[in-house]
Amino acid sequence: MTLENTSRAVKSSPDELVPSRYAVRIGDIEVLVISDGVLPLPTKMLGHNAEPAARAAWLNDMFLPPDAFDWALNAVVVRSGSQTILIDAGLGLDPELNLPRAGQLIKRLEAAGIDLGSVTDLVLTHMHMDHVGGLLVDGVKDRLRPDLRIHVAAAEVKFWEAPDFSHVSMPPGFPDALRAAAKKFAAEYRSQLQLFDDEYEVAPGVVASRTGGHTPGHSVVRVTSGKDRLMFAGDAVFAVGFEHPDWHNGFEHDPEEAARVRVRLLRELAETGGLLVATHMPFPSVGHVAVDGDVFRWVPVFWDY
Repeated sequence: MTLENTSRAVKSSPDELVPSRYAVRIGDIEVLVISDGVLPLPTKMLGHNAEPAARAAWLNDMFLPPDAFDWALNAVVVRSGSQTILIDAGLGLDPELNLPRAGQLIKRLEAAGIDLGSVTDLVLTHMHMDHVGGLLVDGVKDRLRPDLRIHVAAAEVKFWEAPDFSHVSMPPGFPDALRAAAKKFAAEYRSQLQLFDDEYEVAPGVVASRTGGHTPGHSVVRVTSGKDRLMFAGDAVFAVGFEHPDWHNGFEHDPEEAARVRVRLLRELAETGGLLVATHMPFPSVGHVAVDGDVFRWVPVFWDY
């Protein structure tokens, strides 16, 4: 993978009307954001503890529909030295949830010229279905390296042995689908799991760190090279979380801790000036964080063609 051949050499398929990959360089490390598609979900998921009028006002200010809209779903490929690292694996296929516009990661990796067999490491921010499902698509495991290392926090694997859904606010069907996907993933890939407790350097300049909150083992990945830095924040940050970091997302298993994590990470990003990429921020989800009074402001980067 190089920035040149992933951004220019391989054309999108004819039915791809918008770009689905975006490349940036962090010092000597190459980072490629790839869209797995979008998830149409109820807007209440953005802040189920918020006053309905406040939530409706935010949606109106953002020119978004009041009842449901498309959440982006992003994954990242990182090339550091001889290692090619995939961060999260997308939704895969789950016909019962009727999410046909997600689950595009595998074909979009191919369109970007990235062979699944070239991936040396996989980092999972957590084991929700839209982060592990791509690994469960028929035929994918056979195309992966037999020595692929899958890095995930030990607390995450432990949690999914008996997951607690008592504090979430998900649409019907999602808890059962999430349980099933996590169970299937753990069974199929257990021998390749590389568990870490709090922090692990996956490759030079690529460090996975457990934050908890969204799930007990939820992790972020920091990429640092020279003076440049980028954080892939997984599900710790959503579009509404800059202005309303205290709003609880419907998929958070510990909403209050997730809010504390969100504020801490946003403060870090504002202080360092590093780039932020997050799973459910609008593609390509590359930007900076600024302090705005008592809350924060999202500053998207200008596209670099």
